Amino acid sequence: MIAITQAAQEHFAELLSQQEHGTQIRVFVLNPGTYNAECGVAYCAPYEVDTTDTEVKFNQMSVFIDEVSAPYLKNAEIDYIINQMHTQLTLKAPYAKARQINDNSPLIERVNALLQAEINPKLSQHGGQVSVIDITTTGYVILQFSGGCNGCAMISVTIKDSIETELLAKFPELKGVKDVTEHRHGNHSFY
Repeated sequence: MIAITQAAQEHFAELLSQQEHGTQIRVFVLNPGTYNAECGVAYCAPYEVDTTDTEVKFNQMSVFIDEVSAPYLKNAEIDYIINQMHTQLTLKAPYAKARQINDNSPLIERVNALLQAEINPKLSQHGGQVSVIDITTTGYVILQFSGGCNGCAMISVTIKDSIETELLAKFPELKGVKDVTEHRHGNHSFY
């Protein structure tokens, strides 16, 4: 999922040695899948680790990645470059930003781009996200919700009044939206 060079691992190990015991590293993507996506690295205290985080273990540390950022950090690499002029920590994540979508792109890609750019930033405020599973031949977008949206009491309102309205306005060839999520109430649900 993510590669960290030996130089970067040593740099992180030195920084972590000055932090509270058990603190590790978190790598994340802000606005993932959009043109304004930005990658970041932060300290991650033990109490900040979520059960849905992915842990990537290295010799001297662990890196935690939240479930929203994980797909966008595929083939990512962190390096620590030292030369005569400066030292620099670099994070390259080739899948963090959305690829160029235009009017000739397949409908599913255009719908997904709208979800990533317009809908998911709003849902992420409540710890949720939505993705396109398919678009049927009859024009229905099949959606899958996760995070805080799964089990939320307001999901039907979100689908009809927000997502479906916005998709139908932007893509007149669509007929509606269907949700295939098995909504289960839990601690993760937003209320």
